[in-house]
Amino acid sequence: MSGLGPLSVALRHRFAGFALDLAFDAPPGVTALFGRSGSGKTTVVNAVAGLFRPQAARITLGDAVLCDTDAGVFLPPYRRRIGYVFQDARLFPHLTVQQNLLYGRFFAQKGAGPDLAAITDLLGLGALLNRRPGALSGGEKSRVALGRAILSRPRMLLMDEPLAALDEARKAEILPYLERLRDQLGLPILYVSHAAAEVARLATTVVLVEAGRVTAVGPVEQVFADTATAPALGLREAGAVIVARVAAQEEDGLTRLESPAGPLFLPRVAAPVGSELRLRILAQDVMLALDRPAGISALNLLPVQVQEIRMGEGPGALVRLDAGGSAILARVTRRSVTALGLRPGQAVWAVLKAVSVAQENVGGAG
Repeated sequence: MSGLGPLSVALRHRFAGFALDLAFDAPPGVTALFGRSGSGKTTVVNAVAGLFRPQAARITLGDAVLCDTDAGVFLPPYRRRIGYVFQDARLFPHLTVQQNLLYGRFFAQKGAGPDLAAITDLLGLGALLNRRPGALSGGEKSRVALGRAILSRPRMLLMDEPLAALDEARKAEILPYLERLRDQLGLPILYVSHAAAEVARLATTVVLVEAGRVTAVGPVEQVFADTATAPALGLREAGAVIVARVAAQEEDGLTRLESPAGPLFLPRVAAPVGSELRLRILAQDVMLALDRPAGISALNLLPVQVQEIRMGEGPGALVRLDAGGSAILARVTRRSVTALGLRPGQAVWAVLKAVSVAQENVGGAG
């Protein structure tokens, strides 16, 4: 399944006390609109869906013009062939899961696309088909809503904070299904979230939105490793994304990964040997040393090179490191920068405890 081509958005709209003025292109894959609540993300998605009419906009999906205020074009939602998954599942309570799924198929355009059996298998819904929404968990409802949207055979899928209403256990349940959707269907997705962990696991492209403006756009590895975007992400959430390959499942319960900078050890990751994983390493979990440490409990010692040092307004500093061609961030104090004599080009060691990388920050590479 594929869309007609990349999404291109340019829109302006003025509300009372707030102005939205932004433009971006969403290439194939998962494009995440990422930013704090109230930054305008949902308004953008509603404009793409045709649920909101901007004062000035041009929105195209491949060769299809969805909205062009200068030309007087505004396609109604039903003609845009865009699937929308809301924060709440919005299932029909009187219908079974199978009937909810087939409702999406009722609106599908003719042509190739996944059938009910394929989506049921992809999203693990086989045991739920005869249940009604009232008997489902939050994660199960989200999967049914996702399947219903996909079965309408959309050109593109919009997802607005689909995991925001779920607890951590339910989020952990549904994230692997979203990764499978990204990797197996090839359906373009515009994904709205203010949760860095979700975006780091799922997105191929990140559009950082602040106060109605786009402040950064690019591949997730690039945006998350940019020291300039750290304040917008939140310093506690700042961290780089790297890709590593599962090398072995050790007998003591650790998984050994091969990363661009060398071996990494994490608590057991349920992934077969040879598979690629995407890891989000928080800057606050990385320590720096001038020489290779000895006699310490930390298992992950990576030879790196200082690329950039960005001093904060307070006592902190953010150091960008080259780890074999991938970027890692370390959050340290100004005093440590001075004491270690850190400077661009300097060779140092990055130290990371094996238990520092939480399971929520480990996902399929795509």
